[in-house]
Amino acid sequence: MSQVAVVADVCASLPDEFYEKYNIAMVPYYVHIGKESFRDPVDISREEFIEHLRRADPLPKSANPGAADYIGFFREAASRTEEILAVCMTSIGSGAYQAALLAKQMALQELPDVRIEVVDTRNVSMGYGWMALEAARSAQAGAALDDILALIQRMIPVTRMLQTADTLRYLYLGGRIGRAKHLFGSLLRIKPIISMEDGVIVALGQERSRSAAYRRMVELIAEKVGPRGRIKAAIVHAADEEAAGILRQMIADNFECAELLTTNLASALAVHTGPGTVGVCYFPADVL
Repeated sequence: MSQVAVVADVCASLPDEFYEKYNIAMVPYYVHIGKESFRDPVDISREEFIEHLRRADPLPKSANPGAADYIGFFREAASRTEEILAVCMTSIGSGAYQAALLAKQMALQELPDVRIEVVDTRNVSMGYGWMALEAARSAQAGAALDDILALIQRMIPVTRMLQTADTLRYLYLGGRIGRAKHLFGSLLRIKPIISMEDGVIVALGQERSRSAAYRRMVELIAEKVGPRGRIKAAIVHAADEEAAGILRQMIADNFECAELLTTNLASALAVHTGPGTVGVCYFPADVL
């Protein structure tokens, strides 16, 4: 039995069944549609949210969980272990990391015998989800908390997200576009490829079609891991299973995949990228 409890959140975008399978606590984010607030995915399904997103004007907004949300999960975890690991998406794009740190300080007042560690993964979506998943797998295998922390630190610099969408409109309006802002003027004519470097969204290029964007993604991965490199990869999409299947096959054809998943982008992230977003999050398998 694991002695380390792993706490993540819905933005890890893990396959739904993985949270229960690997005993990962999932902290909801919030999405606001007009004057209504919903916990993602507790109060609104991805399918319902995407339909709102397609037609909403103004666009829905997202909000990170607060310290009160995290402390509830810390209390629950403390009922079965004395070691808790909270894995958070990039602190630059979300306040969840700061909220988890505050919750840690609050929890230690009432749980002085519990060790709580909070990690800023400097990544997002399954880039961050992979770290939560591998941490939970290690915990289930009996790894010590310090060893799990060391594993995540090895993963942070080599875990990458590559993503494309039909438009940068959602990122631009949501204020999350970062150093990719210069692409905004070409929104209607390009398929942008974006990534994340040290927690900030960056532009890696632009193509005239989705197929060209997918081919460029394959090239970018090969530049990092080599042709036929051995990786673990996750295809992440927002309501576009067909496109996800195409990209998945290209990844399978060009790399040795120790593990290859397909999963849905969390609604709290789809707010900023829009319907039809497709991407791949990967890391070299030999880092484990």
